[in-house]
Amino acid sequence: MLDYPVILTPDQGAILVTFPDVPEAITFGATIDEALLHAVDALETGLSFYVEARKPLPEASVRPELPTVRPSVLEGVKLAIYREMTLQGIRKADLARRLGWKAPQVDRLFDLSHPSRLDQLEAAAKALGRHINLTLA
Repeated sequence: MLDYPVILTPDQGAILVTFPDVPEAITFGATIDEALLHAVDALETGLSFYVEARKPLPEASVRPELPTVRPSVLEGVKLAIYREMTLQGIRKADLARRLGWKAPQVDRLFDLSHPSRLDQLEAAAKALGRHINLTLA
């Protein structure tokens, strides 16, 4: 769901990383491994622009010929909850009321640079009629 394909392009001794589905996310690396590592931060930053603008997250296309990058686990959970909220047409203020929280608490929940607690994310998922499943693969 949040596995976004990346295009790796050699560029003057470095590797340029772009995301076909998230044009805001661009980064570089000296090697492919470094470029893919930086790509996680670039993806999270690019997706945070959608959250800040209260826009739906772009769908990740399926391009088997390209490597994929996904947000880190905590940010992935936050983004999944944000996506569910937007799919249900629920605003942040509505979620705050359902949770009995103040608006800044909900804002922090979707701030990808803020280290939210898992119990807060579970409460938000439950308020949306969902639950969080994590697996270790």
